[in-house]
Amino acid sequence: MPSTKDEKDHQPISTTSRNLPVVEEVNASPKIQNLFEQFRVSFGRAEVPGILKCFATHPPLLEHMIGLAKDMVFSDGVLGRANKEMIATFVSASNRCDYCADSHAAAFAQCGGSTEQLKAALSVDENSSSLNEPQRSLLLFVRKLSNDSAAVQPSDIEMLRKAGWSELQIAETIHTTALFAFFNRVVSGFGLPSQDLLGKLPGKTSNG
Repeated sequence: MPSTKDEKDHQPISTTSRNLPVVEEVNASPKIQNLFEQFRVSFGRAEVPGILKCFATHPPLLEHMIGLAKDMVFSDGVLGRANKEMIATFVSASNRCDYCADSHAAAFAQCGGSTEQLKAALSVDENSSSLNEPQRSLLLFVRKLSNDSAAVQPSDIEMLRKAGWSELQIAETIHTTALFAFFNRVVSGFGLPSQDLLGKLPGKTSNG
């Protein structure tokens, strides 16, 4: 039977992965297809991102990751969405994860990040003059947590308190930083390339 127009409009796009195959929707089990549909409905997005197709190799993990994305990654929380996207971009760039750095830089831009702030996050420059003092303090802590988490001391937390961050905001910073260390390694392990989402935004390029 020929495909209808609506069916053609919703043909899933295949994801390229250079190291390990992801689970494409056309080959997915009914459970995975239902979870992908749950993602589309919850987030209002037509396409399922490649990282979720990586998680789909383990269905219970995929289910938890969709919930985590909704409740933690793509929510304001106590840090605010823009600060979360700044951290996500900074950590991903530090870990040389082009896929995550690009997608979250694009999200940072859509949340109000300036061109100079995007450059700072993508170049892992927490000292950029485009950032305010609380942001610089936050990213200095994020760098230390990413590069040498065992070296984090009470004095680091006190620095953040003095910069105006609450304990709940500091905790959310730790969660966000740690989550992206995980996400980056999943993406790099499977070998997902950058989607150049930042370059597709008006007036933006993948170089900021």
